[in-house]
Amino acid sequence: MFIGVLLILTWLVLLLRYPSKALPVSMAALFGLGLVALWVVWLETREARQLARLDLRLIYAPTSDYPQRCPADRPLMVQLKNNNDVPLVELRWRVAAYAPGDTVNLVENLYSAPRYRGPGELQAGAQWEDCLPVPPLRPGYRPQSLEFRPERLQGSFSG
Repeated sequence: MFIGVLLILTWLVLLLRYPSKALPVSMAALFGLGLVALWVVWLETREARQLARLDLRLIYAPTSDYPQRCPADRPLMVQLKNNNDVPLVELRWRVAAYAPGDTVNLVENLYSAPRYRGPGELQAGAQWEDCLPVPPLRPGYRPQSLEFRPERLQGSFSG
């Protein structure tokens, strides 16, 4: 922080003392900084649009309810379809659980909670299914009565 303040003060002194030399350099630096900011914003909006095109569904599907589905230790079925034109390289998310019609997340955020990741590389238009463990829920709630949703998607795409 101290170095940043020192650089800004130095720049102001140079701008006031030698305006004819410092002003063109400052304008060029400002233009370059603006280009970098535009590039970063463009990349972030592009990634947000690509993440929005993913179809990610979470279904509580233990073997007792759905034959040939998920084992008892991993009863949360994940279905993912990549509706993008480019392959998905990496995907991470958090699972939220809600009672029907409620807006309170019933998942306890513990450090020991499972981390959810996608399949690795998923080609454009491809689908992926897997069974994952249910996150720890607040006391008194059963997973059979809850809706599970993916939240805080983070991912990267090739291309």
